[in-house]
Amino acid sequence: MRDSLDNEIPYIKFKDVSFSYPGEKENLIFKCNFSIKKPGFWMIVGKNGSGKSTFLKLINGILKPKNGFIDSNANIGMVFQNPDHQILMPNCRSELLININHNISQNEINKKIEYVLDQVGMTGFEKRPVHTLSGGQKQRLTIACALISNRNFIVLDEPTALLDQTSQLKVLQTIKNLTSDHKIPLSALWITHRYEELTYADAVAELKNGFLSSWKEPSKFQYN
Repeated sequence: MRDSLDNEIPYIKFKDVSFSYPGEKENLIFKCNFSIKKPGFWMIVGKNGSGKSTFLKLINGILKPKNGFIDSNANIGMVFQNPDHQILMPNCRSELLININHNISQNEINKKIEYVLDQVGMTGFEKRPVHTLSGGQKQRLTIACALISNRNFIVLDEPTALLDQTSQLKVLQTIKNLTSDHKIPLSALWITHRYEELTYADAVAELKNGFLSSWKEPSKFQYN
């Protein structure tokens, strides 16, 4: 169902990337090296002020590095902390429709909508008004929008910060399931400050004062 990138393996690589805003002497990101070269669920944990927002803007290409280089072959979709800042349309179907970025038949549109809603555990929600959705359901709708627009790399910026525990777990499990489906190469980079979420990841790194640690298995990771 996801056609244009079905066989593409997404990757992102930072090599000695540093960044500072104009007029600032100190780098917010300093000699950052990391790579994601295979599908999976990757998490970066960091406290407020650690450089997470700047890091995400570098990944997205909104900011360019002061030094170093970024190599990317990823079709990136974003999921923000507050889904109300991202969802524009009154119901689930219309929100999904505006995220279909290529010309396909009505029959194919219907199949894709049914498919992505099933992928995020929202079968039957096509006609549901957005205002009737819970926070977790809205987040899963934004994930479905990334899928329907053929994104193969989803960056999630503290997506559970505003959710209750039940909704938090459903969103976590949705991403875990999607990145574990080896038929469709999909990577997810989840930014968080919640230590308890790290057990869902395939690998974890910490962003602290502009420095990014190496990837570690969640069981071997220590949050400093």
